[in-house]
Amino acid sequence: METYQVKRFSEAVAGNSYPGRGIVVGESEDGSRAVIAYFIMGRSENSRNRVFVCKNGTVFTEPFDISKLRDPSLIIYAAVRAYENHLVVTNGNQTDTVCDGLVNGKTFYESLKTRKFEPDAPNLTPRISAELVFDDKADFEYRMSILKSADAEGTACNRYGYDYSPLPGVGHFIHTYECDGNPLPTFTGEPRRVAIPDDIDEFTNEIWESLDEENKISLYVRYIDLVSGETESRLINKNK
Repeated sequence: METYQVKRFSEAVAGNSYPGRGIVVGESEDGSRAVIAYFIMGRSENSRNRVFVCKNGTVFTEPFDISKLRDPSLIIYAAVRAYENHLVVTNGNQTDTVCDGLVNGKTFYESLKTRKFEPDAPNLTPRISAELVFDDKADFEYRMSILKSADAEGTACNRYGYDYSPLPGVGHFIHTYECDGNPLPTFTGEPRRVAIPDDIDEFTNEIWESLDEENKISLYVRYIDLVSGETESRLINKNK
C-alpha cells in the first residue's frame, strides 16, 4: 500500500455501485483554487425523488415530484452553506448546526459534538461534513468529520475528525457507505486521496460518469479562486 498515493476519482469508486453520499474537498492542480464536490445517490423511490437547487450560493436538496415525497426528515436539507469566511458542506441538516454554531462562536467540531449518525436503523447512516476556512492571504485550510455508530445497534456514536493543509492537485474524499448491502456497511478508514484537475468541467464529468447510473441522483461542484474569491460551479440533476 502506498501511503501517499493519489487516485483518480474514477479509480476510487471503481466497481462500487453504492458509495451513498460523498464529499470531496481539496485544491486544484495549479494551486489557485479551492474545490468542493458533493453528490447524492439513492435506492428507494423517496431518496431518488430529489434534485439539487442553488439559491444565492446555498445548495439545497429539494423534492423533484412533491406529490411523491414521503419522509423529508433525512433527505431534504441545505447541503452547502457559507458563513463569513467559512464554507460548510454536509450530507444532512448538520449543515445548519455547524453554521449556527459559527454564528455563536463555536468551532466546526464543537457544533458537531451535538449531533450523531442518522436514526435510520439498520443502516445508521453516518453524518459526513466538511468545512473550508479562507484567510486574507489567498490561502485556506479544511477539515472533515464523520459521525458513525459504535456498533450495529446504534448504542453510541464514534466521532472522527481530520484536519488538512491543502496540496495542489490533491483532494480528500469521504462517503457514507463502503458499498451496497443490506444493511449498508458504514464507510471505514480515513478519507481517500483523489486527484483534482484544474478544469472544473473535467472534474465534474469524471465524478458524474464514474457514479453508478442506476443509483446516482445529483452532483454539485464548486471551484473558488483563492485571490479574487470568484466562484465557478456546476450542478447536475438526473431528474430534469
